[in-house]
Amino acid sequence: MAEAELTRILAAASAARRSGRPDEAAKLYRGVIAEVGDHPLALNALGMMALGEGRPSEATGYFSRAIKADGNSPDLWMNLATAARSSKDVAAERAALEGALSIDQAHFMALVRMAELLERIGEEEQAAERWQGVLTLAAMIEERSPALEAMLDHARDSVAREGARFAASIDLGLASSLEDLGPGRRRAQACIDHALGRRAIYANHCTGLHFPFLPADEFFARSHFPWLAQIEAQTSVIREELLALLDAGGGGGGGGAGFRPYVSMKPGTSENKWTVLDNSLNWGALHLWEDGRRNEDACARAPRTAAAVEALPLCDLPGKTPTVFFSLLRPGTHLPAHTGVSNVRTVVHLPLIVPDGCALRVGGEKREWRVGEAFAFDDTIEHEAWNLSDELRAVLIFDVWNPHITDAERGLLRRFYEVAERTGDGERTALRVRD
Repeated sequence: MAEAELTRILAAASAARRSGRPDEAAKLYRGVIAEVGDHPLALNALGMMALGEGRPSEATGYFSRAIKADGNSPDLWMNLATAARSSKDVAAERAALEGALSIDQAHFMALVRMAELLERIGEEEQAAERWQGVLTLAAMIEERSPALEAMLDHARDSVAREGARFAASIDLGLASSLEDLGPGRRRAQACIDHALGRRAIYANHCTGLHFPFLPADEFFARSHFPWLAQIEAQTSVIREELLALLDAGGGGGGGGAGFRPYVSMKPGTSENKWTVLDNSLNWGALHLWEDGRRNEDACARAPRTAAAVEALPLCDLPGKTPTVFFSLLRPGTHLPAHTGVSNVRTVVHLPLIVPDGCALRVGGEKREWRVGEAFAFDDTIEHEAWNLSDELRAVLIFDVWNPHITDAERGLLRRFYEVAERTGDGERTALRVRD
């Protein structure tokens, strides 16, 4: 049969089928097969007609013959899977879907149908894996119907359930092993949580001086700072001086008594995440030391606080550090996620006034402040803070050295800044250690 004649007959059969003349269409398709042999288009059409008329076994025969004639068409495999599903032949349906996926692993409907099949036969883990593939591909679909959204919600639920089941089994299996790690548990737990998708791993982002090859830990172990108990013992005294300063300024962290907005951007600065806090006392500060310089007036009004801090091994870089200040966060204030400037220093918080609803997130770990319990963290790792209460939150913040920098390296850094100051380049952005 000439190609032109074959095309004409197939078109006529398709038209008869669309016009509701199935017998005529079937006769034309069978004529093509009788004339040229197993033609995949004709066989597929006969299979679809048989499937539509409730004869899945007959349809399976047509689709199987079509696949033998053209085994590289995923659509033929999908039609065979549909016929097998109608016949409740699970093995045949699975084989057909695997056939479609062997041609195209990113075949959206083959993934959906395989996920549904695996769910039906109770293979939840494998089903979740296929649903994850569906979700990955769906991310590229811009317009979604309500039916598609409902299916994707089901996919997310399946993936989440399987993830929770797997995580629970891991947690149970590792419980005693993690307990045996003692102080090292926190780091190992972060590793496992990252592997299970429960947390991210955050790196240092230094816009100023970056000391390379230091551990990028979010919260430092207390063992690095044996003097923490010393400053914690002064909490009551320091808090009393803060309250006196607040009273002198009218209470509530007002602009009196030396408190000023922590964020103060230059005029003309483009709108950014800090705009809402620009020149606002919602985040207020009173500096006892700033950029390495002692604020004599502030220290005179909080002498016991100044003495307590001055007795600590503060980070001391000429013209740069330490910075020591009372940090006030008014009710409802949120400090957006951000990173600090340099990892040569460590930031220490001594909580003084902490109502419920206040917390700090550093990287993948969130901590609530507790009055009198100091902690140290690396602020070059993304962090944010919030006060969701209707009361003031207050913390004493100060800089100490990163504990992983040796005494010799500290001496070199001091010398570096001394030389930089003398040459007049001490204000270069790359040399900054604080905002």
